[in-house]
Amino acid sequence: MSITVDARGLACPQPLIMAKKAIEENERVTVLVDNDAAVENIRRLASKLACTFSLGEEESGIRKISLARTAGMGQPPGDVLADELSCPGTPKKATSPFVVILSDNHMGRGDDVLGDILIRGFLHTLTQLNPLPDTLICYNAGVKLVVKGSAVLDDLQQLEKAGVDILVCGTCANYFGLGEQIAAGRISNMYDIVETMTGAAKRIHP
Repeated sequence: MSITVDARGLACPQPLIMAKKAIEENERVTVLVDNDAAVENIRRLASKLACTFSLGEEESGIRKISLARTAGMGQPPGDVLADELSCPGTPKKATSPFVVILSDNHMGRGDDVLGDILIRGFLHTLTQLNPLPDTLICYNAGVKLVVKGSAVLDDLQQLEKAGVDILVCGTCANYFGLGEQIAAGRISNMYDIVETMTGAAKRIHP
């Protein structure tokens, strides 16, 4: 079966995630993208999965990628996205316990609009990786990520359902007046946060 995946206009890592899912479920896949990063991510994915990759000529900024399953294509390892993703903010496979620390509702310093795009991509990528982190810690402005209406709330709730413990700094939630708006995770305290940080074998602070 052949399908077309339209990933135009989508930020990293969504084109890669969509391509991976499609080629795992179909014999042939055409992926439409509009940036070089997506092309290179999918090219490496094809190599990792042992499926064929061909890139058509660019038309009006659109790249058409063709993927096809081969006899040697098997089930990919769980960390294939971590291995092949070239966009910022992607954690690598870690030894348990694995803790992610979110101290802001943006990722990195510089431009807040870009930082908002990056944190969305980072958290969505976390939902696709194996292993998942054991714990997410949200403090300072990071607590704004777990409130009702947050752009990343669905991903955080998905992580929570998958067993990720999300610790939300109670002092920070109270400071921002968000106590009644918390929609993911559990209110915690500095003792638990420090204990979790110091006991982590792997800590990531995007």
